[in-house]
Amino acid sequence: MEYAENILETIGNTPLVKLNKLTADLPCLVLSKYETFNPGNSVKDRMALTMIEDAEADGRLKPGGTIIEGTSGNTGMGLALAAIVKGYKCIFVMADKQSKEKVDILRAVGAEVVVCPTNVEPTDPRSYYSVSKRLGEETPNAWYVNQYDNPSNTKAHYQSTGPEIWKQTDGKITHFVVGVGTGGTISGVGKYLKEQNPDIKVWGIDTYGSVFKKYHETGIFDENEIYPYVTEGIGEDILPKNVDFSIIDGFTKVTDKDAAIYTQKLAKEEGMFLGNSAGAAIKGLLQLKEHFTKDDVVVVLFHDHGSRYVGKMFNNEWMEKMGYVE
Repeated sequence: MEYAENILETIGNTPLVKLNKLTADLPCLVLSKYETFNPGNSVKDRMALTMIEDAEADGRLKPGGTIIEGTSGNTGMGLALAAIVKGYKCIFVMADKQSKEKVDILRAVGAEVVVCPTNVEPTDPRSYYSVSKRLGEETPNAWYVNQYDNPSNTKAHYQSTGPEIWKQTDGKITHFVVGVGTGGTISGVGKYLKEQNPDIKVWGIDTYGSVFKKYHETGIFDENEIYPYVTEGIGEDILPKNVDFSIIDGFTKVTDKDAAIYTQKLAKEEGMFLGNSAGAAIKGLLQLKEHFTKDDVVVVLFHDHGSRYVGKMFNNEWMEKMGYVE
């Protein structure tokens, strides 16, 4: 009989799926690393489990402990699933720009959720960075995960996602394209792929209102680049330690409107019911058209599932209110 011992054993080994209609004008083969096949419906299941196992191994996370993290939703889901299997409690801190579905889903799997204002400085005591850190200090027997600076985040993708992509493309991958938030995925996958073939190009997808692109190009952390944006899960107003800029060949920025529209297009034209960052990723890939030739194999990673965004990018009233559709 074939079965997994528990839900955590089903993490990883997600399929590569070819894009057809949206990439018809590109000369290259475009394959998506389809991470919604993970049990928590996102790429974050991988690093959530690795971060927990590493914290157990070195004693940061003790039996019966409480896991505390600031999350846009997906890391929380991965941590919550592992916590259920392993017997921990969870408290997650989220910014109020995240979809209601994400909050509801985390509560559905038994987590406590604290919602904080988005439009405050990272150093503000009300910010979700500050609140999660404070709860980590105040809560007895707690472990504050800090996915932004936790090296196990990058390690998970170096050990699993990168090798899977290399194997699935038979080593023929030429470009890797992915949205950048905490930086774990791009840095871990990028490091592994470049060790196999230094000629592979690694492109990050950024959003307007985030500091990554300008910092990568100039080395300047420009606070004038920072302003509130709608796109979820990518971009930052800080520089996480997991973003290894030396591995990234370049960034392209995608507008909130384009990200939302292309999230709908993926569903309606490719049958791919995916999250907001997937819309940004495919639009960013199309913006990079001049970098690809007919011999190239481009892999774009799609982070999470459309069910997280039913009240937003898949709701036409919301799209009209935002001015994204007529």
